[in-house]
Amino acid sequence: MSGTFAAGALRLASLAAVHLHWTPRTFWGATPSELAASLAQPLPADTPPTRAEIAALIERDAHG
Repeated sequence: MSGTFAAGALRLASLAAVHLHWTPRTFWGATPSELAASLAQPLPADTPPTRAEIAALIERDAHG
C-alpha cells in the first residue's frame, strides 16, 4: 500500500515540476484541489464577439 502512495506522489510531483514549474516545496504545500485545478485542461473559450458587437462597443465607448 505504501508503494502506491509513493508512486502516485512521485508521478504528480513530476507533472507539477515539468508542466507548472513547481518546486517540491510548492507541490507539498498545495492542496489536492489546487493541484487538480492547476493540471486540469483549460475550459473552452467563449465565442468571440462578432464584428457588429465590436462596432457597438466602440460606438458606446466613443461617446463616454
